[in-house]
Amino acid sequence: MMTRIDDLLGFLAESPNDPFLKYALTMEYRKVGDVLKTREGFEDLIAKHADYVGTYYHYAKFLEEQGEKEHAISIYQSGMLVADRMRNRHAYNELLGAYRLALGLEEDDWDE
Repeated sequence: MMTRIDDLLGFLAESPNDPFLKYALTMEYRKVGDVLKTREGFEDLIAKHADYVGTYYHYAKFLEEQGEKEHAISIYQSGMLVADRMRNRHAYNELLGAYRLALGLEEDDWDE
């Protein structure tokens, strides 16, 4: 029986540089708990598809779950820079909120 991962690997064989397919595969690895392949997927996306803004939030959340808070905070910051450059206000605000929470700031402390 083919799994979603098998399907995505097949699609990637046909379109090896498609950031959405890489992102979807990485999220599947995360869902099944494959920490190594999840990390590799996120690192590949950041290195080769830096403008794929959706990566940053989920990569940073993954890093927080792995106990790598400082690394997560730096990924949130990188993502905010990309989102700002891409003029993606929704992604920027989502990253900013997660960044502030990672820093330990309560919503009451946010001064928009």
